[in-house]
Amino acid sequence: MEIIYQDKDILVCVKPPRVLSTDEPGGLPGLIREALGDPKADVRTVHRLDRVVSGLMVLARNKAAASELSRQIREDTFQKEYLAVLHGHPDAPKGTLRDLLLRDKAERKTYIVRELAKDVQEAILHYRVENQTQDMSRVRIQLVTGRTHQIRAQFSGHGMPLVGDRKYDTREDPCEIALWSCMLGFTHPTTGEPMEFTLEPPKTYPWTEF
Repeated sequence: MEIIYQDKDILVCVKPPRVLSTDEPGGLPGLIREALGDPKADVRTVHRLDRVVSGLMVLARNKAAASELSRQIREDTFQKEYLAVLHGHPDAPKGTLRDLLLRDKAERKTYIVRELAKDVQEAILHYRVENQTQDMSRVRIQLVTGRTHQIRAQFSGHGMPLVGDRKYDTREDPCEIALWSCMLGFTHPTTGEPMEFTLEPPKTYPWTEF
């Protein structure tokens, strides 16, 4: 478990792929307790990454810190950015995807739909192309909304599935999903100090293609 920063109120770490963000057997809080050598440590999830996704996460180490970070998330003052590698190329070097998404709970998948209806939610993200190869694009993403599987479903629905995303694409890419939580920005829940953490993805395929 790679811990980037810790104090008495928060802990910033790198979530490994295929680990749940939530506090259940095998979940990230449990792995952090193991790394800290304290099975009773107070470690609280305040935001999530999909199980297959990796990268930066911040966790609270007490109830007050969890409450304050959750407030920042609700009020959109908590900043998150992602890097992704797509099959294909967006039409423009930067832009906004705005779609209506429907979550199919039976399939555990999210789909773009055309009309508002029960359980349909608007989804918005901004992207900027950082680099391209002949077949792939590396993009930086800012989420405006936080729908389940939003990044994966929106880009797949626009014909550019993420490399390694076997749920939203049929290709057998030789890698984990290329979606990485690369930046977190928030106010420290106790000191009020602005904090920002950035981290590049691992030097593995497909990141090494750029």
